[in-house]
Amino acid sequence: MTQTDTVTQTDTVIAVFADHNIAEAAVKKLAATGFDMKNLSVVGKGYHTEEKVIGFYNTGDRMKFWGKLGAFWGGLWGLIGGGIFLTIPTVGPVMVLGYLAHLVASVVVGAVEVGGLGVLSAALYNGGLPKDSVIKYEAAVKADEFLVMAHGSAEQVGRAREILKSINPSSLELHEVAKAA
Repeated sequence: MTQTDTVTQTDTVIAVFADHNIAEAAVKKLAATGFDMKNLSVVGKGYHTEEKVIGFYNTGDRMKFWGKLGAFWGGLWGLIGGGIFLTIPTVGPVMVLGYLAHLVASVVVGAVEVGGLGVLSAALYNGGLPKDSVIKYEAAVKADEFLVMAHGSAEQVGRAREILKSINPSSLELHEVAKAA
């Protein structure tokens, strides 16, 4: 079984937040309740053109991110660990942390396009999400919103869904394995 096959065997709940502070609160609430951070993904860009340098570097297990949301991304990196920063045509610079990062990296390295989908959408689609949903999520990121995604068993994702729901996301969807397949 490949790593991508493992990803498609999990349920996923995706909350969309219009503000990085609310997305960060959601991640911290999930962490406080014992949700396994390696089963979490955060995706977003959330900054506009600045006069300051934007970027990041990684040394060992530490990451430093510059730009308007440097503290936000740096703090989440410490909680979730691991990620990828890339520029996606028509979307712009995007940071993907956690579980989904390896899928994004594999799509980029493999130069895979799935039915005309962009990199982010292709990674979400390869992770088992339906095509109509992935297009909506890429549009949300393009509009400077943040995705907080919890992956796991039906029970784990169900708990995460209730926690995320309590934070009032602008959108909240559960993608079950049987429905995504």
